[in-house]
Amino acid sequence: AGMAGGFLMEIRRGTQSALLVIRYAAAAEDPGTPVEVSLSADSLEVRRGGSCAAAALPAGVRLAPPSCRGLRHVPGDGLHLRVRLRRPPPPADLAFTLRESLKPHKKYVFYCQSCGDIIVKDRKFLRVLPLPNENWSDLVEEWCCHPNPFARSTLHPQHDDCFLGDTFFLLNSGNESHKSKENARVICKRCKTMLGETISSDTIKYYATEVIIQPAEGSFSPIPRSQFVQSLVAQCLVELSSAKSMFRFTVKGNNGKTYILV
Repeated sequence: AGMAGGFLMEIRRGTQSALLVIRYAAAAEDPGTPVEVSLSADSLEVRRGGSCAAAALPAGVRLAPPSCRGLRHVPGDGLHLRVRLRRPPPPADLAFTLRESLKPHKKYVFYCQSCGDIIVKDRKFLRVLPLPNENWSDLVEEWCCHPNPFARSTLHPQHDDCFLGDTFFLLNSGNESHKSKENARVICKRCKTMLGETISSDTIKYYATEVIIQPAEGSFSPIPRSQFVQSLVAQCLVELSSAKSMFRFTVKGNNGKTYILV
């Protein structure tokens, strides 16, 4: 029999531990029915009355059940417990760090994450440069004792440049066939997914959540959409929290809607 609910596991590599959240719907006819949780090295099982729900852990992850601690019920969320990892998962390359993966003088292929169609083929960059913080202009105003010399300047990549932001990258479209006007959307020709936007007549802004970048000698391997986005957002939050002095973040969609406050 099935049981309405779900499982969430957050793996913390630094402490070699995992946080398990077990969500379940309380039975209306008997809300006081006890919940029995069984944890093994590679699976999880929850029983409540005559219902049962089970889940296998991700490939390569092994837990140490005797280390289970901190079991508590959080109203509106479910059961929380912590357990040590017997074997951590292999390093994930789903949401690789653009700053570390893109290198100058190497050829890359850009794929649509949704359908695998090739967006940019065999592109080699002479320069791969990180962009400053999006509020860099405001910081210049604060720290300079003279008028901002960059007030009217914009950062656009030249031919064979790639500029990297936290969640996007900028390419020069001078040698692309689909040059568009400013503020036009960039759409995948096959699946019609929005991949980015043109911010000037010769600059395209691609969203990191919509494009997969692989070395030219590699091949495209499909990744489930939700898994890719979750991994990329998590990696981005880890990088930002280690680089910034504050830990308040807002996750917004392309439509400007706020989805997560962290």
